[in-house]
Amino acid sequence: MNPGANTDVDHLVVGPFQENTWLLRAAGKPETVVIDPGDEAERLCAAIDAAGLRPVAIVNTHAHLDHVGAVAPLKAHYGIPFYLHPDDFGVLERGPASAMAYGLPPFEVATVDHELADGQRLALAGLSIDVVFTPGHCPGHVSLHVDGRCFGGDCLFAGSIGRTDLPGGDTATLMATLRDHFLTLPDETIVHSGHGPDTTIGDERATNPYLR
Repeated sequence: MNPGANTDVDHLVVGPFQENTWLLRAAGKPETVVIDPGDEAERLCAAIDAAGLRPVAIVNTHAHLDHVGAVAPLKAHYGIPFYLHPDDFGVLERGPASAMAYGLPPFEVATVDHELADGQRLALAGLSIDVVFTPGHCPGHVSLHVDGRCFGGDCLFAGSIGRTDLPGGDTATLMATLRDHFLTLPDETIVHSGHGPDTTIGDERATNPYLR
């Protein structure tokens, strides 16, 4: 197996939190799933259009403010649906207040069109994307799996793990998620995180101090 061989992935680092917004598509195809559009909507649209991509959906791993700030404008611009797990609806609604608490301008809260669920398979952009419930960083966090890739949001990073000190976070739950889900994946699985560089499950299993 050659992880990622059948898909193309690009990303842009956006906003003051340096969040990774992912553009996922079948190899060589323009239809694109936008994952976690966090900020800088105009820049995201310009990059998408310059690349000749055609967004078909926005799918979020979770709803913290740094992951949802560009959802509403992208949804309106491209006329596409927004997917989110219902356990994070409260996090989404609190987003503008959270932004103001960080001294950032509030943003428009997007309407959720489709609810994500554990074990769901999404047929989008010619891809089959598996949804796995991975809470701990926040109540409704999910990970998205396709073609040997894991879009893991803010659960697992290169050399680190997600924080649990925000409202709805829980350390024991996150550690169970890492143990029961992430560490059961094949070593060659590519992990696309919400912040920082890509990694693999094998690298994190071997070197991540939080997983030992």
